[in-house]
Amino acid sequence: MIVPVYNEAQVLSSVAPGIIDYCTSQSWRVIFVDDGSQDGSGEYLDSLINSSGVRVFHHKVNRGYGGAIKTGILNTDTPYCVTFDADGQHNLQDVEMIFGYAMRTQADMVVGNRGVQGEFNVYRAVGKKLIRIFTRLLMPLPVRDLNSGLKLYRTDLARKYLKVCPNSMSFSDVITLVFVNQHNLVLEYPITVVPRKTGKSTISTYTAFETLLEILNIILMFNPLKVFLPISFFCIFIGFTWGVIVLFLVGRGVSVGAMLAIVTGLIFFVLGLLANQISALRMESLKE
Repeated sequence: MIVPVYNEAQVLSSVAPGIIDYCTSQSWRVIFVDDGSQDGSGEYLDSLINSSGVRVFHHKVNRGYGGAIKTGILNTDTPYCVTFDADGQHNLQDVEMIFGYAMRTQADMVVGNRGVQGEFNVYRAVGKKLIRIFTRLLMPLPVRDLNSGLKLYRTDLARKYLKVCPNSMSFSDVITLVFVNQHNLVLEYPITVVPRKTGKSTISTYTAFETLLEILNIILMFNPLKVFLPISFFCIFIGFTWGVIVLFLVGRGVSVGAMLAIVTGLIFFVLGLLANQISALRMESLKE
């Protein structure tokens, strides 16, 4: 189990012992990653080092949620790993349920679906819904709760895909999309969550904007034609329509605006073809 930690001193003393006890009872290992905390979280984690099956890693500076999980995955030596947030919102029993579900279905990734339980804040719930809508417009999406903090991964695949995932909070969304795009079996399993009792979430409006940019980036990397072709066809359609109206209804030649729209469409078409070739090369690097 990988537990990223950043400034969670207020809840760690009540959450960490339970995580360790539960994992010990299941013969699982726990990796705590202190991501440059400045509130004493790192010192508390150091006091847990002597506990059975516990490893602690420290980042000297804050790398981000994704950076902490990357450290955990790179130091995992088991076939599967689970990410588990340190804020006390997840239920430990759900981890065993997800693991059992993964074994039965041979899934490569299982996402803990929080359902409406995870939408305690209306503002954040709307943001998550917009991200899901935006993503589904660009690619098939078999899961609903993209940014759930409770996920099970096949370690070998997760380690291979880390190179294209960001260090930021959007890591959770992006790595799910990478698994989907690489035709791995990605499933969901319902989990229970409770509201954060203390401490402060680091998720903000900027996080949502950053996530949208990262999702667009990952789509451009895997399937750039999905973005470039619609823009190209739209510009060419507008150019021809505008040109025909001016030519036949007004009685003048093709306008500069119509030609500009058509040329812009052709440029986007060529850019899409070039991006598709680059994408194919990058996909080969993931298979190595």
